[in-house]
Amino acid sequence: MRKHLIAMLSLSLLFSSASVFAADLKNDMDTLKDGLSVVKKTSDAQEMQTALGKMRQAAEDAKKSTPEKLEGQPADSAQIKDYHAGLDSLIAQIDVIDQLAKANKLDDAKTEAKKLEDIRNANHKKFR
Repeated sequence: MRKHLIAMLSLSLLFSSASVFAADLKNDMDTLKDGLSVVKKTSDAQEMQTALGKMRQAAEDAKKSTPEKLEGQPADSAQIKDYHAGLDSLIAQIDVIDQLAKANKLDDAKTEAKKLEDIRNANHKKFR
């Protein structure tokens, strides 16, 4: 009886932790979406840098989660590696935009921000 109870508790913890990861990934994606909106609209370099910092942190955190479409894949699978590569390209582009914002080149930064949408769209087709 005790072993049965422990097994049931273990399974419930396993499934509840999976849903927590999914919620975390959703929060990270919402942060990315909100940050992109700020980057596209702001005329304040500091506000842009703050949004980009939050976006970078959310993208880094998203690498710790797995999209539902890839659940059950081994960590070294081609699909997971591709997912991480997509996030790495997003982070690299955030860094490019951040450097432009630091140089107060907001128009150039907004032009580069369009590439974030391209990265997002390409990866949503694969992993969403």
